[in-house]
Amino acid sequence: MGIYDFIKTIHIISATILLGTGLGIAFFMFCSRFTPNLHEKFYAIRTTVLADYIFTAPAVIAQPLTGAWLVAHAGLGWTDTWLLATYALYIIAGLCWLPVVWIQIRLKQILKTCLDRGIPLPPEYHKLFRLWFILGWPAFIGLIAIFFLMVIKPT
Repeated sequence: MGIYDFIKTIHIISATILLGTGLGIAFFMFCSRFTPNLHEKFYAIRTTVLADYIFTAPAVIAQPLTGAWLVAHAGLGWTDTWLLATYALYIIAGLCWLPVVWIQIRLKQILKTCLDRGIPLPPEYHKLFRLWFILGWPAFIGLIAIFFLMVIKPT
């Protein structure tokens, strides 16, 4: 295996981690919405935040680095239409993901406070959770579209 194949493999694995981990933790987090047990909710958000640090963040960094290397070494044009579309979609996904990370950290703080004080969830929790859910959609749809573009490479 040459360096190109190695970098391409890293690119594919990090893309898979980005989409797969994102989908998995989103499902896990969304399911926590339906339990009244604050300990279960806290476990879900704590694990979600940890998974974002361990898996999602490194994949978010690896994607543009390996992608740029591949474009430079594959003889592709930096301004090919399908690549411009992937750049735009990745930026949109990132602009959705960054507030989601902050929201997750804030939800974790709210849950910790409620557990420590033995109080119910405040309205802020539910408002932030809805925003978290809404922001996830354009990010996931964008990543799926990027996968599609990478596979078909339309001209």
